[in-house]
Amino acid sequence: MRITFPHQIEDNLRAFKRRLLPKTLFFRTMLLIIVPLIVVQIVSIVAYFHGSWGKVGRRLSDNLSSNMAFVVEVCENNPSRFEEIRELAKRFYDLDVEFSDNTSKHQFINEVQNSKIVTGFFENSLKKEFVGFETTLYLEGERTLVALVGTKNGLYRFSTATKNIFNSSLFGFIAWMIGTSLLLFIVSSLFLRVQARSIKQLAEAAENFGKGIDTPFKPYGSAEVRTAGLAFTKMKERIKVQMSERTQMLAGVSHDLRTPLTRMKLALAMDKQTEENKAFLEDVTEMEKMLDGYLSFVRGENREENAFVDMNLLIKSVASKFDGSQHRIKCFTQDEDVVLQGREQALRRMLTNLVSNACYYAKNIAITLKTAGNMLLLYVEDDGPGIPEDKREDVFKAFYRIEGSRNKQTGGVGLGLSITKDIVVSHGGTIKLSQSAMGGLKVEIKIPL
Repeated sequence: MRITFPHQIEDNLRAFKRRLLPKTLFFRTMLLIIVPLIVVQIVSIVAYFHGSWGKVGRRLSDNLSSNMAFVVEVCENNPSRFEEIRELAKRFYDLDVEFSDNTSKHQFINEVQNSKIVTGFFENSLKKEFVGFETTLYLEGERTLVALVGTKNGLYRFSTATKNIFNSSLFGFIAWMIGTSLLLFIVSSLFLRVQARSIKQLAEAAENFGKGIDTPFKPYGSAEVRTAGLAFTKMKERIKVQMSERTQMLAGVSHDLRTPLTRMKLALAMDKQTEENKAFLEDVTEMEKMLDGYLSFVRGENREENAFVDMNLLIKSVASKFDGSQHRIKCFTQDEDVVLQGREQALRRMLTNLVSNACYYAKNIAITLKTAGNMLLLYVEDDGPGIPEDKREDVFKAFYRIEGSRNKQTGGVGLGLSITKDIVVSHGGTIKLSQSAMGGLKVEIKIPL
């Protein structure tokens, strides 16, 4: 069951998730571990402070204040035995006791004026034990606690270690909490890193396979990740088998169809050159072109191995084949090397199709190569008639030809842009047609480097 909110709240929640939540699986999973862990630690510390630590602190404070009250009571009843009582308090209660009568008690008060005042459990315990007496607590240094108790006969000064009123297990508890949290964080990080690496490698293998790169991948990690990896591996093998069978089938079809077409061409060449025979011969020739184009479109360049291609050299090489007296081709390449991992012959065919297509209908062609981040940008522009905006998506369909200037006599069989798009997509890129600043068609290609 999903709780629905108004659209404004839904939009705000989505914006919150996009901005603050981590993007990767590793950090999102770590967030699911860290947040509950922090909440549990906070609850445990609060419960400890209000429970065990508070009870122990109160008990220690009560015991220490009771010991002080006992010492004061004995001293008040036996003032002549103060030194003996002082030695016993030091031995059994860990209390240093000093006494000053009313005439010299200001000496103690002056000594502790610059010390830090202490409040807490012990102060409440002293007030309970010494009802009607004046009591004051101070802290000398970091580890010595001083308590002043004023009676009618004078002022008692008690000094003891702070550990006698503070629960020392607090620091061990905090160290234990931090240590176990760090151990859990390290173990979780190592485990999740393995799972995230396996998923990342699976995604890279799938993306490379879409580009025609057969990256070895061995599934590992959790059972779900291994199942997904094995499913991808089996799917890849099935696709490779289907592509191989399709190529073999088309090769057989090509061989079977070429033989009767060749016989028909020979028979027509030996027959009388009538208008009907010439038209029939043109149809046979057109069928051969369509067959060759279809085979090239379906077969593609899948058997070609991937390599690092220098796009600057590739563009100049293709442009040099078309640059002549009838066409003027300008190349705007990069000063630094632009290397793309892909199938060189396929990329050459892609660019050749675009330039050849432009040369049919234009005299001036511009080829521009740029890079933006990790993307390669390739533009091919001309000053020809262009393509109407409503036909720019249709021209990528197989055997589609625009009527008019781009017809059977001046154009091909309608597979040039289809093959070009297939090559671009197989390299993980996109292709887009638009109006050129030169007045004709602008082809924009983006391929990740």
